Amino acid sequence: MPRGYRDRADDSLLTLLGDLPELVTNLVKAEIDAAKAWISRTSKDAGIGSVWFLVALFFLFWAVPVILVFAIAGLSSWWPVWLSAIVVFGILILAVLLFALLGILKFRKVLARQNPAQAVAEDIRLVKEAGDDEF
Repeated sequence: MPRGYRDRADDSLLTLLGDLPELVTNLVKAEIDAAKAWISRTSKDAGIGSVWFLVALFFLFWAVPVILVFAIAGLSSWWPVWLSAIVVFGILILAVLLFALLGILKFRKVLARQNPAQAVAEDIRLVKEAGDDEF
């Protein structure tokens, strides 16, 4: 039998009712443990996603002086300084896009997880469906 489950088809009503408090207690403990694990994973991933956004903002912050240098160099001389400013600015923008994408991917991972409230709602729905099937 998978995972220690046993066939309860032949158990009496009193046996099943006697086991009910233990089953409910185990379910509540399991849901609390699942909630703790979900909060732990979610906060870790949200923190990592926030760091990626901070890195993107850092590069964006330094992109502003580069575009200003680009404008000044473009007006004061023609090719070498202008080309250099464009290349540096392009690299910084690519870095901003890369780190922002990493942050977005991490937050999508956070939002895709089933939270404990959804798990409880699913358990309640399954119990209701099982109760409806009996009658």
